[in-house]
Amino acid sequence: MEVTTRLTWIQERVLGKLLGNTSLTLLYKSGAHELHALDMIQRCSHQGSTMTVFHLKQDVVGIFMLEHFPVLHSKKPSTCVLFAFKENTSTGTSALFLNAQVEINTTELKFFSSDDMWITVNPKKNKLHLSGEVIKELELNLKCFSEYLECEIFRVDGVKNDPGFIKKMLTAKQHRRRFLSALRAYRPSGDLVSEVRILLVGPVGSGKSSFFNSVKSAFYGHFTRQAVMGSDETSITKQYRTYSVKNGEGGKTLPFILCDSMGLDEREEAGLCLDDILHILKGFVPDRYQFDPCKPIKPRHLAYNTSPPLKDRIHCVAYVLNINSVNSLSDKMVAKLKRIQRDVTDCGIGQVVLLTNVDNCDEVLDDNFTNMTESTTSQSQVKKVQNMLTIPVSNILMVSNYTSEQSMHPIRDILIFAALRQMLRAADDSLEDLPLENRQDQLMAPSAASHASKK
Repeated sequence: MEVTTRLTWIQERVLGKLLGNTSLTLLYKSGAHELHALDMIQRCSHQGSTMTVFHLKQDVVGIFMLEHFPVLHSKKPSTCVLFAFKENTSTGTSALFLNAQVEINTTELKFFSSDDMWITVNPKKNKLHLSGEVIKELELNLKCFSEYLECEIFRVDGVKNDPGFIKKMLTAKQHRRRFLSALRAYRPSGDLVSEVRILLVGPVGSGKSSFFNSVKSAFYGHFTRQAVMGSDETSITKQYRTYSVKNGEGGKTLPFILCDSMGLDEREEAGLCLDDILHILKGFVPDRYQFDPCKPIKPRHLAYNTSPPLKDRIHCVAYVLNINSVNSLSDKMVAKLKRIQRDVTDCGIGQVVLLTNVDNCDEVLDDNFTNMTESTTSQSQVKKVQNMLTIPVSNILMVSNYTSEQSMHPIRDILIFAALRQMLRAADDSLEDLPLENRQDQLMAPSAASHASKK
């Protein structure tokens, strides 16, 4: 009879991705095999990295070991990761990196470190003993002694044999959750608008549509392809599109809109017409407006006859550039970008640069995953952009969009979230820089509209 895991397929998928793109193979199951340490050793030793999972009444707790499962009466150091699924959820996990000593005898399996982190397992009695520090760090609602329903041990294939990498992956996942929480809690400055609008503008094929898809994918936790992407010599995007993003599938709409424009082209009668930019910035252009490079926007095509409200204007512009093309931008393209920048500056709109197709994702963020750095391989591109557009380094952002990847990656998500966070900050700066009378008019507008509707 085939022995199968007690894990749900979602739990198995989450655990497989905890340390990268790994896969799990079940080696031992207490409900099907013998309840003593010797059977564990016989089935799990010399199998490579392993993951031991304990199914409790309401929680799932476990420990990953990078090194081989221990043999009888051995005591050896091991790179470990303690983890737990949050109560009543199959996807939310807490995890903890641990340099531990691992010991096994005929009655117990022990994991312990010098900072009062330890776990002991009694296979014969189905008993799990967790230290108070482990319970605290994993945010568990458990007593120190617990009886488990099932113990399963898996071989972990595909994991990188590098403790530093494992620690970084684990830390990245923790910071990804923090970025995600902060972005979900974001509200535009001063309540002047309910949503900020971020315009993505740049050469054909620079990654504007891909960035929106990547943002949506990072919030959803899986790949999405809402915006049409391409790398043709002419722009794939022909329409002006305004995209909102939800807080995951079925979630509430987040308070920002990414506005995708037609790509810039070196040729005069191709790509986005520069005369259209000012109309977009001031909020005149409706969603799904069809661009025509040979025909600038006419007044009859505009969404408003008078000045649009602040909520429909652009609050931040992101100049999107392929990092691999920065050093080869033509004089014509640079001139177009500078002309656009003059219009953006005259409108008092926040500005950032988004460099896409970054290969060295691990180098871009500092060790705390909080700030972007000028990595060794991208310094020349960052300096060139800074000199070209006189934008501070703190507003030159780097991402690696999801285009043809097979799986999501926490460090890529962090770069995407960090870039989005800086765009929102730039938008807030422009809102806060509005003249006082404009701010007061915007704050009074909702109450005036509400009063008029009651009459």
